Amino acid sequence: MKTYLVTGGAGFIGSNFVLYMLKKYNDVKIVNLDKLTYAGNLENLKDVQENPKHIFVQGDICDKELVTELFDKYDIDYVVNFAAESHVDRSIKEPEIFASTNVLGTVNLLNCAKNAWERENGWKDGVRYHQVSTDEVYGSLGDTGYFMETTPLDPHSPYSSSKAGADFMVKAYFDTFNMPVTITRCSNNYGPYHFPEKLIPLLINNCLNHKDLPVYGDGLNIRDWLYVEDHCKAIDMVVRDGRVGEVYNVGGHNERTNIQIVKTVIKHIHDNVDETVTEDLIKYVEDRKGHDRRYGIAPDKIKEELGWYPETTFEVGIVKTIEWYLENRQWMENVTSGEYQKYYEKMYTV
Repeated sequence: MKTYLVTGGAGFIGSNFVLYMLKKYNDVKIVNLDKLTYAGNLENLKDVQENPKHIFVQGDICDKELVTELFDKYDIDYVVNFAAESHVDRSIKEPEIFASTNVLGTVNLLNCAKNAWERENGWKDGVRYHQVSTDEVYGSLGDTGYFMETTPLDPHSPYSSSKAGADFMVKAYFDTFNMPVTITRCSNNYGPYHFPEKLIPLLINNCLNHKDLPVYGDGLNIRDWLYVEDHCKAIDMVVRDGRVGEVYNVGGHNERTNIQIVKTVIKHIHDNVDETVTEDLIKYVEDRKGHDRRYGIAPDKIKEELGWYPETTFEVGIVKTIEWYLENRQWMENVTSGEYQKYYEKMYTV
């Protein structure tokens, strides 16, 4: 049985990964480390709360003593690091928090893994450190072309800069110590359990409450959208079979402008839930500082080497996502109360 240390496993992508792995495999154990900040939610994990193969630990990836204890106690084989501050707007207001968690937290995980796995003549057999990164580290694209793994990093926000810094540290541990690491860089994820500061759940929640749908600038910024379960499959494949020291781009080939996303959500809710929800709710607001115009990922490498491909088209995935939120309105109400409430009303779209 392989034991995974999954950090940030109560967040959006992390919790989906935990659920995916425990459903797919009988021979894995997951130690789930999450600080439970406003974006971490144990309700995401209610389906595995009684599963003896899932061990939840509340804590900070920057806590050297705690992380070392987890390696010693559970004999960790794989680290999958989802833990990160991830909202661009918040990074503009509080960049120091992003540098601390995203860079220094990653360094602490690397050091603890190195201390646990390094041997006199190499590394413990079958171990792997995996960093979950983002296409935002590449910067912004023009109207054509795609991000490749060889594209130079050119981050523009404090968030993307902190993620790029973490990627460079992971690469440094491979180059310097020959540590067994891999990195994935994904496009925008969407799906169940997505925290409602992000575009799609924010839109759904605002539509249901007849609130304005704030759209940055002209709404024509383009993002490539990836259904979260497809992302989980990609990470699983890279951790198990990806080449050590390599970066793999994970994209959905589902490029949409922000305003297309907004209108898609409005139409579905108008047609199926509440016909009073219309495009009159759209409110254009001042553009975000340093707002990248377009992201687009070429996932050719992971397809060719590992056989991964995005199975969920956007047309299917967006309906599944909207319907999940409509069926889980209590979840939405619960996670938008309490500590997050002070941020929620101020948040704009991605």
